[in-house]
Amino acid sequence: MSKIKVLIVEDSMVVRQLLLHIIGTDARFEVVAAVERAEEALTLLEVVKPDVISLDIRLPGMNGLDFTLQVMARRPTPIVVVAANVDDDELDIAMNALRAGALSVVEKPVGVTNAAFAAMAERLTTQLAIMSQVKVVRQGIDRGLNFGTAAAPAPPRPPRSYAVAGVVSSTGGPQALAQLFNALGGDFPLPILLVQHMTASFLDGFVAWLSGVTPFQAVVAEAGTVPQPGRIHVPPPDRHLVMEGGRLAVRATPPVCSQRPSGSVLLSSLAREFGRRGIGVILTGMGADGAEGLADMKKAGAYTIGEDESTCVVFGMPAAAAKLGAVTEMLPLEAIAGRLRQLAGGGAR
Repeated sequence: MSKIKVLIVEDSMVVRQLLLHIIGTDARFEVVAAVERAEEALTLLEVVKPDVISLDIRLPGMNGLDFTLQVMARRPTPIVVVAANVDDDELDIAMNALRAGALSVVEKPVGVTNAAFAAMAERLTTQLAIMSQVKVVRQGIDRGLNFGTAAAPAPPRPPRSYAVAGVVSSTGGPQALAQLFNALGGDFPLPILLVQHMTASFLDGFVAWLSGVTPFQAVVAEAGTVPQPGRIHVPPPDRHLVMEGGRLAVRATPPVCSQRPSGSVLLSSLAREFGRRGIGVILTGMGADGAEGLADMKKAGAYTIGEDESTCVVFGMPAAAAKLGAVTEMLPLEAIAGRLRQLAGGGAR
């Protein structure tokens, strides 16, 4: 079995050597190059043909966002962002790199003598191995990172009064969420509850970024609050988010599908709380989280949507939901906002 070819882009010599040690001693990988500048990495793309790229964000010259845009336009390659999580500006660049096509973000490993080293190293190598299998597609460079929308076909069910929208996403999610929420518009009349699989240490940065790039205010959910329109309610780190008695609640119950927060836990609670007045959406993502919860919503009479394979970065989660018969309809990403507005009575935009 051939090894996974990794290109490391990291300007710190100390960290670069640490990454070489972590990745190079894992039998699954072959480090084909380790460079300090994005410009040098771009010249090597067609030479070393990496299967996956480990990318620092703050680099001399071209930064990680610009590099991601260039890679997706020239030779689309899975990118795992390796960020220090120490600086708001760095987090913003990291989140925009995810929006531009990078697949995931992990913490930059600390020194080998640190107690957290083994766990961080394992998280990094696991992400590199998983993401190397994702088939990313060529994307044009758009410095505004704008996305188009498309009209959704007429809904196959009569309209009704809906109360809430639950959204679940994972790999490829930040890019999809930016497009979806911008197309929805800030006047969307329903509260939105969101589970996006994200390393816990980056959650605050993700929430701040989401508030900055969409017309909604993203907030970390607080137990006992009533979800409001105009807000995207996100679970706290390492906690499930549920609705109980018309209010938000957080739970430390065991992970579902190896995830906490879990999309299935959220959507199942919406099925119990709202029945046919709920809307559930599963976007791009690896694995099967959210599928069983969406099935619960469908059984309760809710309207359920899965992102079509044609626009998914990874079709795993929507495919799992479809296999369970949990999806009212599959729609390409650009049509989902139009459908949600129709269902919520917000009209077309």
